[in-house]
Amino acid sequence: MARKSKLKIIPIGGLDEIGKNMTALEYGNEIIVIDCGMSFPDDDMPGIDIVLNDISYLEKNHDKVKAVFITHGHEDHIGGLPYFLKSINVPVYGTRLTLGLVEHKLKEHNMLSKVKLVRVRAGDRVSVSPYIGVEFIRTNHSIADSVAIAVTTPLGTVIHMGDFKIDTTPIVGEMIDLARLGELGKQGVLALMSDSTNVERPGYTMSERNVGKRFEEIFKQHANRRIIVATFASNVHRVQQIINAAVANGRKVAVSGRSMENIVEISIMLGYMKIPEGVLINIDQIKKYRPSQVVIVTTGSQGEPMSALTRMAFSDHRKVEITKDDLIIISATPIPGNEKSVANVVNELFKIGAEVIYRSLEEIHVSGHACMEELKLILALVRPKYFLPVHGERRHLVQHARLAEAVGIPSKNIFKLENGSVFEIDTNSAKVTGNVQSGRILVDGSGVGDVGNIVLRDRKHLAEDGLIIVVVTISSREKRICAGPDVVSRGFVYVREAESIMEGIRGVARENIEKCLENRTTDWATMKSQVRSGISKYIYDNTKRSPMILPVIEEV
Repeated sequence: MARKSKLKIIPIGGLDEIGKNMTALEYGNEIIVIDCGMSFPDDDMPGIDIVLNDISYLEKNHDKVKAVFITHGHEDHIGGLPYFLKSINVPVYGTRLTLGLVEHKLKEHNMLSKVKLVRVRAGDRVSVSPYIGVEFIRTNHSIADSVAIAVTTPLGTVIHMGDFKIDTTPIVGEMIDLARLGELGKQGVLALMSDSTNVERPGYTMSERNVGKRFEEIFKQHANRRIIVATFASNVHRVQQIINAAVANGRKVAVSGRSMENIVEISIMLGYMKIPEGVLINIDQIKKYRPSQVVIVTTGSQGEPMSALTRMAFSDHRKVEITKDDLIIISATPIPGNEKSVANVVNELFKIGAEVIYRSLEEIHVSGHACMEELKLILALVRPKYFLPVHGERRHLVQHARLAEAVGIPSKNIFKLENGSVFEIDTNSAKVTGNVQSGRILVDGSGVGDVGNIVLRDRKHLAEDGLIIVVVTISSREKRICAGPDVVSRGFVYVREAESIMEGIRGVARENIEKCLENRTTDWATMKSQVRSGISKYIYDNTKRSPMILPVIEEV
């Protein structure tokens, strides 16, 4: 392989969106992948469980793919791994907590024994090949053991920051390794990919320790209430601070929600969470204690329909019943698109009479993503030749590009890519040379990719307008209707309260079928089309609605 091969940076996911983070770096005949995330479905994806990246390009070049490197253990960075590894089984590199969460995910897919997991620490360097090396650089984020990744190639060093903030007083471990980033900057960085999520927020992100102090204040102020705190399960530091505040106020802690239970268990096992003996109790035991002696830490900070807090709010939780004496703290900011779901949960809690603290003004949540001044500091330290804003919607990428220009990076060296863009660097220049296939793969139950746009369109049609099924039996010998038409309505009208409409539909169906039989039409597709068109016109004329119409013709 020639030393002067071109370096390709190909974002597979994570641009023009929040989630599905995945980037491929290709040099010669070798590809490494940074992160392998997923996202949750939008409102226009009824029935979909999760959304994955289209990895067709990597599957076509699977012989070139050498490894996957994970920056941290959030779902939008590790959630797609089991599906990816079923197709392209390569070693996965990550830090201790990150791989602990990956192991749990692989166990659920019965894949743990089939995958090589390589544990690394911040500061470690690994050699992928004679041409590609990878270094892990300590960062701060809302989950422990987060790292940035520096990839060395014959053309220069590429740094992917992952998700990060600059926290000078982190709960666990040390602050982000600015010194190492500065060293790399002095040596010369070819390209920087940096987190754009909070680029619109001025100043600096508050330290996680501020939240801990606020929790202790709130717990003291509400000493006579049961306290329920909803937060992201993966925010180990936040959960630890809630537990610390509970211990300081003589309370027991119960955990609710499957993902919260899993992460607490993994964090305790790996030593990332310290809980004094006897503090953690099973959710079944909460009734043994007075309300003032209990704190419940739960999932549901984003108003997810099946989460523990949502079920509590709608009186559907088997173990916890909210009362007017409870204090509920939602320690998270709604992810864009989740605002309405969170508001619905908050409203239900207020209806019960509980007190709810949910505004960021209360300092019960701080972001895990860098704000404007932190982003500028990283740009100034690293001083990359080329800058690629990542991890954000289009407005975030554009604003981050402007920020880079403001700190001195020439506009011609700033590239706002799209998912699938092939950004190619050689010894003299850098440019977008084309696109590879990218997009969304939808997971519904055990089906991966078998639900496409047409199925989604039908689901939305059914959800919005309902379904009419018309069943009729025809004698092929006598060319006449033997039975029916019978009409079944689902999600359109309640049959017993709309007999006149149902009778009209039956009449239109009979009329169209008899007309076809008179014309000696024996093609069932043509007959069904005639019936569908006639009923559709009748229903719209009488109701101004357009349900899905499904004719069923049986022959005897």
